Amino acid sequence: MSGSAAPRVLLSRSVLLQNAQRLLAPAGGVVDLRHDAYGHGLDEVAPIVVEAGATAVQIGSEDEARRLRASGIPVSTDASADVDVHELFGIPDAGGAASGMPVMSLHGRVLSTKPLHAGEAVSYGYTHRASRDTRVALVSGGYAQGILRALGNRARVQIAEHTHPIVGRIAMDVCVVDLEGADAAVDTPVTYFGGSGAMRDVLAQWASATGLTALEMAVVIGSNGERSWQA
Repeated sequence: MSGSAAPRVLLSRSVLLQNAQRLLAPAGGVVDLRHDAYGHGLDEVAPIVVEAGATAVQIGSEDEARRLRASGIPVSTDASADVDVHELFGIPDAGGAASGMPVMSLHGRVLSTKPLHAGEAVSYGYTHRASRDTRVALVSGGYAQGILRALGNRARVQIAEHTHPIVGRIAMDVCVVDLEGADAAVDTPVTYFGGSGAMRDVLAQWASATGLTALEMAVVIGSNGERSWQA
């Protein structure tokens, strides 16, 4: 999928800084940034948490340590972390809760729409057939970007102000969304998870559907998507 069509992993500097300041005040501490800061990007995250009061960052390799030290970031490869990474990044824990605001959100866009008549199927394998006449949208984002196949027929996305179900099997770079009587213009933004609205803690639902943890999915999605930092 071309860069213009691929889903975007948006990351908020202000949210990360706020979460980190709350967790590190007043005495600071070591922050776990292994696994490329759990998909958020080590080189971008490390300076932010140090600004927030981290005394060191925990990383997984000597190559990373040398790179960060060259930038003046205090690092450790063996110290225990003092901060829960779920709270730092706003990712739901095993109980499905996230006390911090999510730093990461995943966004696609509507590529096209078409009518789907009652009895007609979508996607390969025909795992979904319409129970009534409707309209569906082809949306950027598939299993190549970490939107796992197990989420087909089991997850929802937000388009404009409403959420709609993903129907049928998820393909490599796209999925199909039932607009449930609504319509959407080409290039309309689609939110998979994150933000402060209805999709904030959706990764907890994805965890139930896939058997992976929300943190594991964040690592995969952050590593495979096009990351972009916002203020």
